[in-house]
Amino acid sequence: MRRSTKLKLAYGALAAADTALAGSPRPWAHRARFLTKPLLLPTLGAALAGDVRAAGSPLRTTTLVAQAGGWGGDVLLLGHGERMFAAGAGSFGLGHLAYLAGFRRHRDRRTPSSRARTTRLIAGLWATSGPVVAAAAARQDRRLGGVLLGYSALLATMAAGAAHLDPALPRDARLLTAAGGALFLTSDAVLGTRTFLLPGAPQRLESVVMATYTGAQLLLAEGAARADR
Repeated sequence: MRRSTKLKLAYGALAAADTALAGSPRPWAHRARFLTKPLLLPTLGAALAGDVRAAGSPLRTTTLVAQAGGWGGDVLLLGHGERMFAAGAGSFGLGHLAYLAGFRRHRDRRTPSSRARTTRLIAGLWATSGPVVAAAAARQDRRLGGVLLGYSALLATMAAGAAHLDPALPRDARLLTAAGGALFLTSDAVLGTRTFLLPGAPQRLESVVMATYTGAQLLLAEGAARADR
């Protein structure tokens, strides 16, 4: 078994453990996440970096940079309060910029992204939900509302870019990347709803956030690994 495969299996085990811990209201479960959560993206990144299939991938470097930004967000969101949330969102935002840089460089140039059906769908979803969550966040902290509005717009742009890649890239790479972008969007939609619209929601909803998030990062990494033409 290749080392990259072993690392992906380790990532899967860590993701499963952290997802279960995230849904528990017990204090010890939160403390245990200080071990599991920070290990997620370094493990996935090591798997991508060592994957021989990814050696010539045009998305490899930007994905590794994006994972670094995601790691910072993972660690910061273990903290509490509006400032930590804003800092975590900022770190994830840097990760989305890295993803987007790779997607834009290797986009489908036959059709403008603004005319793509998926882009219009994502834009419509953002227009009806992003400002609502941002307004709810602003009621807690005015600065946080602006951060959330900008972050959600950037995330939506990243997801749209993930679904608009160059047809010259392998089909499985494009499908995995598009699915990863969509799942990332889903994860953050659940997180924003739980945090700002339904603050009294059950803790187990956090498991949904982590399951979709870790799945999204894995799909994006696997899409990058298979993008070598």
